[in-house]
Amino acid sequence: MGLMKVFSGSEILASALKTKLEEAGIDVIMKNNNQSNIVLGSASSLAVELFIDESKYGKADPVITDFKISVQ
Repeated sequence: MGLMKVFSGSEILASALKTKLEEAGIDVIMKNNNQSNIVLGSASSLAVELFIDESKYGKADPVITDFKISVQ
């Protein structure tokens, strides 16, 4: 079992997806790279990443797909 990145994007969208995944019973690890981007002087819209246990991907995929459709 390892971690799998399921999202890279803005902090607002990452937080919203994290909430939806947690409501589905999936533990999520959020890695926020905003501070390092500020220090390095770069502005990145992919500053936040979400990771889940790869064994939970089958359960998470429909949640992620619905979320991506809803924000388009």
